[in-house]
Amino acid sequence: MQELIKILIGIIVLVLGIPIGKFLAKVTREELKQGKKWFKLIIIVSLIGALINLVLRNDVLLFSFLFIAVVTYQSWRGK
Repeated sequence: MQELIKILIGIIVLVLGIPIGKFLAKVTREELKQGKKWFKLIIIVSLIGALINLVLRNDVLLFSFLFIAVVTYQSWRGK
């Protein structure tokens, strides 16, 4: 039961990453133009970290890396 609660909290936090990323994209337009290439690198590294922690069954780091990937992707995609 505790594992299910941890997973649900993780999913809720990931969903909250979408509006946070859009908000950051709106607030920091100038910085986004200069750092577009770095956003792709951050997304790739975050997804690799998430996959490694999925294999290692470390939920905290898994969801942390996924949160970073979601927020960064939403910021990168935001126009």
